[in-house]
Amino acid sequence: MKVAFATQDKQRVDAHFGWAKHIAIYEVGKEGSSYIETFDFGGKLDEDGDEDKLAPKLEAIHDVAIVYVAAIGGSAAARVVASKIHPIKVSQPEPIMDILEKLQDVLNGTPPPWLRKVMTKDQAREFDFEDEA
Repeated sequence: MKVAFATQDKQRVDAHFGWAKHIAIYEVGKEGSSYIETFDFGGKLDEDGDEDKLAPKLEAIHDVAIVYVAAIGGSAAARVVASKIHPIKVSQPEPIMDILEKLQDVLNGTPPPWLRKVMTKDQAREFDFEDEA
């Protein structure tokens, strides 16, 4: 499944979703994880009530299952959840590689119900895509 990380330094989850300079995308599964790409965002990213700056970020994460953030505003969270993406807040900056390792451990153990649902949705999405080809 694809996972996104809101980051300022491309190494840690250390950014508010709306203010993130970068969103890094990884593929993670039971066998490991691999880097896919990073989306870079410029311009005015501060808290200003400007909802337009969210559109490019929502487009960047449109096919991920989970997005890790340091914080996320209410309207952004609602839009992320409406896109069937599960936002997860970290309490303090945390290295992306550590999160990927923990997530892989959970996938190899007994994932909680919400994560099993996300994994099933991801498999269905892949199946649908193959059906269209």
